[in-house]
Amino acid sequence: MNIEELYQLYIKYYLVDSDTRRIRQNTIFFALKGDNFNGNKFAVEALAKGASYCVVDEEKYQTNSNIILVDDVLKTLQNLASYHREQLNIPIIGLTGSNGKTTTKELINAVISKKYKTTATKGNLNNHIGVPLTLLSMDKSTEIGIVEMGANHLNEIAFLSNIAKPDYGYITNFGKAHLEGFGSVEGVIKAKSELYDFLISNNKKIFVNPGDEIQVEKTKEANRILFNDTIEFIEINPFVKLLYNGIEMQSNLIGKYNFNNIAAAITIGKYFGVSDEIIKEAIENYVPDNNRSQIIKTNQNEIILDAYNANPTSMKVAIENFSLLTAKHKTLILGDMFELGRDSKEEHQSIVDFTSQYQLDKVIFVGENFFKSITNHLQFRTFDELKEHLKGNPIENNFILIKGSRGMALERTLEFIN
Repeated sequence: MNIEELYQLYIKYYLVDSDTRRIRQNTIFFALKGDNFNGNKFAVEALAKGASYCVVDEEKYQTNSNIILVDDVLKTLQNLASYHREQLNIPIIGLTGSNGKTTTKELINAVISKKYKTTATKGNLNNHIGVPLTLLSMDKSTEIGIVEMGANHLNEIAFLSNIAKPDYGYITNFGKAHLEGFGSVEGVIKAKSELYDFLISNNKKIFVNPGDEIQVEKTKEANRILFNDTIEFIEINPFVKLLYNGIEMQSNLIGKYNFNNIAAAITIGKYFGVSDEIIKEAIENYVPDNNRSQIIKTNQNEIILDAYNANPTSMKVAIENFSLLTAKHKTLILGDMFELGRDSKEEHQSIVDFTSQYQLDKVIFVGENFFKSITNHLQFRTFDELKEHLKGNPIENNFILIKGSRGMALERTLEFIN
C-alpha cells in the first residue's frame, strides 16, 4: 500500500496511535519498535481495542486484511505526516531552542487559541515520532498548527523541519543543553539554527528576540519579525510582571527568564491579530504544570519545583533568579544534569562554584555527577540517601528551589518536605 492509499484510510477519522494503552476507536495503529519493545506484537490487540487498521513491518504479524504490511513503520509514519502536511492549507509555527521550548509553546497556544482553532504539540512530544504524531493530530478544523521540535544531535532539526514545513519559526535561545550529542555550544547553535536554515531557504518568516545577539546575527538576512518594542519587564514577585502597550500583566510564571517566553507569545499573538485584552487574559490565566517552575506551598515551606529538565544554562538562571526572591531562609536542592558528555564533570563543578556567590541557608546536591564535585555543601550519591537525610533532618520555614534533569525525578522530594 502506498502513502496516497494509506492517506485515504487516515482521513476517514484523522486518528493515529502508537500505544495500545491509549488506543482510540477507529484509529490507525502504527506498530513502532524501540530498544525494549516491538509494536508488531500488539497489532491484534490494537484491533481488538478498536483500531480500524494496523501498520506493521514484520510479515508474520500480518494476520488479517486490516493489518497493513510496510517496509518500515517509522518511515511510513513520517511519510504519512509529511504527505498530510502538504494537504494542510494552514500556517504552522515551528519552535525549538535549548531552554523554554515547551513553556513558550504552551504560551503561544494559550494566546492564539483565543482566536483560532489551534493544534499544538502535546507535552514535549517533539522528536522524530512526536512531530509526525502532532501533524497527524491536525484535522480539517485546525486553523493554525504549533509544532515544537527537539534534538540532541546535528541534522535532527533539519529533518523535522522538512516534515513539518513551518511557515513561521522561533528559537527560544542557545544554551548548554545536550552537549554530549552536539559536542559544544557551537554545535548547539549550528543544530538549532537548522530551523533558520529551512525558513530562510523557503522565504518564510522568523520571530526574533532583539535582545539575543545570536538570534539577531543569524537572521540579519531573513524575513524577520522582532519582538514588539512596547513589551517591558517590571518585576518578579516571585511571578513575572510586565507591561505591554500600557497594559500591566501579572503572569503565573516565576523567573525573569520567562519574560522572553511571554514576550514571544505576545508578539506572535499580536502578529496573528489577537487583541491586547485577549492577550492579557491568556497570559494571566496560563498556569504551568508538569513540574515546570511550579510554586507549591506546604504546611511549613514554600517550594519552587522545577524538576522537569536541567542543563548548565537553565540551572544557572534558575539559581540566579532564586537569589533575587525575598525570603528569610532559602534552600537549594539540585540534581544531576544529564547528556553533557565529556563536559559533565566541569559543568557540574561550575554549578557548585556558582552557588557559592549567593547567601543561602543550605545547598544540597544529589546524584553521581554532583557527588564527584568539590564542595562544602551536603552531597548525596543517590536519591535514597537524600530521602533518608530529609527524614532525619526536616527542612522547616524555608523557601526551597528543587531543580534537576528529568531522569532524577526530584519531584519525589516533595513527599519528604512538610
